Amino acid sequence: MGAENHAQQHFPTRPVGTPFATTQAASPFSSSGPVVGSDASRFRPASPAMPTNTMPFPPSSGPAVGAGSPGFRPMQPSRFLDPSVPPPSTSSVPATAGPFQRFPAPQFASPTQPPPSRIPPMGQPPAAYASPPPVSFHQQTQIPSVPMGSPPQNLGPPPTNVPQPMSDPSFPSARPNFHSSLPGYVHKQPNADLQSQQMQPPLVSHQGQYIPPSAPASPFLGHQGGYVSPPQAAASQGLLSTDQKHYPGTGPPLSSIQGLAEDFNSLSIGSVPGSIDAGIDPKTLPRPLNGDEEPKLFSEMYPMNCDQRYLRLTTSAIPSSQSLVSRWHLPLGAIVCPLAEAPSGEEVPVINFASTGVIRCRRCRTYINPYATFTDAGRKWRCNICSLLNDVQGDYFSHLDATGRRIDLDQRPELTKGSVDFVAPTEYMVRPPMPPLYFFLIDASIAAVRSGMLEVVAQTIRSCLDELPGSTRTQIGFATFDSTIHFYNMKSTLTQPQMMVVSDLDDIFVPLPDDLLVNLSESRAVVESFLDSLPSMFQDNVNVESAFGPALKAAFMVMSQLGGKLLIFQSTLPSLGIGRLKLRGDDLRVYGTDKEHLLRLPEDPFYKQMAAEFTKFQIGVNVYTFSDKYTDIASLGTLAKYTGGQVYYYPGFQSSIHGEKLRHELARDLTRETAWEAVMRIRCGKGIRFTSFHGNFMLRSTDLLALPAVDCDKAFAMQISYEETLLTTQTVYFQVALLYTASCGERRIRVHTAAAPVVTDLGEMYRQADVGAIVSLFSRLAIEKTLSHKLDDARTSVQQRIVKALREYRNLYAVQHRLGGRMIYPESLKFLPLYGLALCKSIPLRGGYADAALDERCALGLAMMILPVKNLLKLLYPSLIRLDEYLLKASPAQTIDLNSLEKRLPLSTDSLDSRGLYLYDDGFRFIIWFGRVLSPDVSMNLLGADFAAELSKVILRDHDNVMSRKLLEMLEKFRESEVSYYQLCNLVRQGEQPREGFLLLANLIEDQVGGTNGYVDWVLQIHRQVQQNA
Repeated sequence: MGAENHAQQHFPTRPVGTPFATTQAASPFSSSGPVVGSDASRFRPASPAMPTNTMPFPPSSGPAVGAGSPGFRPMQPSRFLDPSVPPPSTSSVPATAGPFQRFPAPQFASPTQPPPSRIPPMGQPPAAYASPPPVSFHQQTQIPSVPMGSPPQNLGPPPTNVPQPMSDPSFPSARPNFHSSLPGYVHKQPNADLQSQQMQPPLVSHQGQYIPPSAPASPFLGHQGGYVSPPQAAASQGLLSTDQKHYPGTGPPLSSIQGLAEDFNSLSIGSVPGSIDAGIDPKTLPRPLNGDEEPKLFSEMYPMNCDQRYLRLTTSAIPSSQSLVSRWHLPLGAIVCPLAEAPSGEEVPVINFASTGVIRCRRCRTYINPYATFTDAGRKWRCNICSLLNDVQGDYFSHLDATGRRIDLDQRPELTKGSVDFVAPTEYMVRPPMPPLYFFLIDASIAAVRSGMLEVVAQTIRSCLDELPGSTRTQIGFATFDSTIHFYNMKSTLTQPQMMVVSDLDDIFVPLPDDLLVNLSESRAVVESFLDSLPSMFQDNVNVESAFGPALKAAFMVMSQLGGKLLIFQSTLPSLGIGRLKLRGDDLRVYGTDKEHLLRLPEDPFYKQMAAEFTKFQIGVNVYTFSDKYTDIASLGTLAKYTGGQVYYYPGFQSSIHGEKLRHELARDLTRETAWEAVMRIRCGKGIRFTSFHGNFMLRSTDLLALPAVDCDKAFAMQISYEETLLTTQTVYFQVALLYTASCGERRIRVHTAAAPVVTDLGEMYRQADVGAIVSLFSRLAIEKTLSHKLDDARTSVQQRIVKALREYRNLYAVQHRLGGRMIYPESLKFLPLYGLALCKSIPLRGGYADAALDERCALGLAMMILPVKNLLKLLYPSLIRLDEYLLKASPAQTIDLNSLEKRLPLSTDSLDSRGLYLYDDGFRFIIWFGRVLSPDVSMNLLGADFAAELSKVILRDHDNVMSRKLLEMLEKFRESEVSYYQLCNLVRQGEQPREGFLLLANLIEDQVGGTNGYVDWVLQIHRQVQQNA
């Protein structure tokens, strides 16, 4: 990895103390050198080019930190930016340190730590056998690592161009001194774009880095007040530290404790000129404009781990003790998406052991995996989770080479890949594998007919019949309902389906139970005839009632023999028979009281009882709801929540507007690969286990998740708890096992295995945190809290956990460093405050009664409980992209490149220009915003004759010109990149109220809207709370 010395065979496996070398990681928000102490400026001579009257803050406010600007910039007076107006020049003020400082930590271990252990942990593979490299999440220089204390012995001559450590341990080690190619300032753009900061070289101001031969390091350079040689012209400008860039005649200002260099990002909170209020320049705040970024360093350290799309830990550094967990304050756990689509060009290998049987540990039942080790000449293998030695069966035996590797490793994917599918033998089956089965329960009341839902559903199902998984094994059935229940006999010997009506809702029975579920390939003609005639069959229906509860019981009676997937299409609030529901949520006095959460819980226990029955008989339920009125999704969604299903919500459905969205999402649901009658368990190393689970499933035992039907669009969150106060191993292993029936009829076990190091340093836990996994777990915990508490309590809990985490992190550095008014945080969590704000402003948690409809709140809450990390982060912080500049330049033959197009903008009204065309994309919908003074040519090309009409009534379509086709092609590219949902286009013009307000402006989360905090205020509020009792 990086500059690691691979020829050094006796390299220690892992230090016992802090197992990570903490060096600098390049960051778009990191400066390039160390500044220690908040009063570092006292050591800097006044610059001749810095006029004294340009200082925006008094010295007492701490160092001003910003990219060529003070710590606070007043907002633009105009609501929408005008790019034709140049910003005021700040070229007379030289750039100071970047707004987000990251500083390297000492390379050597603390004197109190024992020397590195050279004994590999129990169950760890030998060094030559595909073991994880030595645990260091950062690139290291090729300096022999020695504990601080006595001088190094017998290490041979030091590497060339590397300063030698001091022989006296009381002296700090020397730092290389990099100099500018010019003796004056290194000029930076005052308002440098954040992306330009990403191009700074990573080799900045490390201890022991390369220094020019012409500038030998003085052994006294690191000593405070030591002599510093003048700048050398031969040095590279890119290797300057921050202070040397601005003050080339000085060395870095150092505190009296040299070894304690800063290793955190910081944001300077200055005071506004003429005011006592604190302020931040909004442009310097971190934003996830590149979307979700998986921690790459972790996967590089453990290349045999499963891909992180299957399993993501909230921190890649597992705490060694319960006391360390209590100081972490953030969720400790994982996000698991067992059937996620494999990375492009890869497939999960399918392994059939045949007569050997699946190889598992006889004690803990762990499946054979890349981290198991073989001993005794290949006759035994050691389980990496419980360390038990297991016998190797004769058919599986292989000799070992001189390094302890099996000689047949190339033919054994289960020993080299973190994700595999094992074909399960008959002992893993309670019954023969079930066929893929789809049963459709469709509302046929007047609301369903008039909205066009019935017609779209029938057409979509018919168009997907050839693509249903299972080939000739697939079973299918239908029932419709209004005030009565209608069954359909589709026996293959019939030419037309026979309808049978059951009107007794109190005593439901199923007529002809053997002919209601039929083999699709055998009865294809009858099924197609039924779907063609279904819309006309009920076109004159004026029945407004809904006997949904009795129809649900009838569907259960039909499906209980085989199981399968039940798809419900519901347009009317259930009004007849068991399970009938009433309107609720209109009482404003309930909101803000202790009874508020009851509105988000199912009103009738019937639905949860039915969900438990469905799960018991391997029936998964997906609920499609269509209504402009209240349909009590809190109750209906329970069916999906406990059966591993999903809720689709189409408020005010009209087929002319929403038909395409329903077609795509229903087709995706029917044709995506599905795992049937599945159960999932996740195992982990001794001393820890997963105890709380979040998502759509039924918990069958303490850690066994029952999933009647599961697919690639479902993710599950789980939290770790400690059974022992101290972990004794240096590596923890996790293994996800999903036992399921594939659509082809094969019983399989999908296994994902991952390893993670155990650490004793809280700071390392924070540095290796995965903000995407943390936010995913946060979201599920917050949504579940709304089911038992007020919305305000859920929002407060999110904020408080962020505050506690940042306060604990601050306390790690408060003694050694003068933090002053700076807000500090690890590089890994720089987006956490913004995602926390986005979560509090999301529809399930935002505001109160007037801020979101009750059904919409519940539907999106249920959707967020199952979203994979990438989709969830995009929903919380959507893309905002300017389109008009691209469309004006586009040529007919030019192909769409999303990478060049997708330059995301901050979610603020300041990003919107009245002359522009913008796309807002949250993964569920598109909002296209037309600026008030957008060029009429652009509007006419895109909208045709409707360019001046009210945009709520306009549908985007091809107008036979280059610009219109390019826009539609562009939108299709965005949809193809995220196929789980179909983004329907909503057009809105600037100033078109109230549509602009609730469609776009309310979702620009960085702005103050409706009494909620903007991003700047939120950061300041968190910073104030962090400083209290810090």
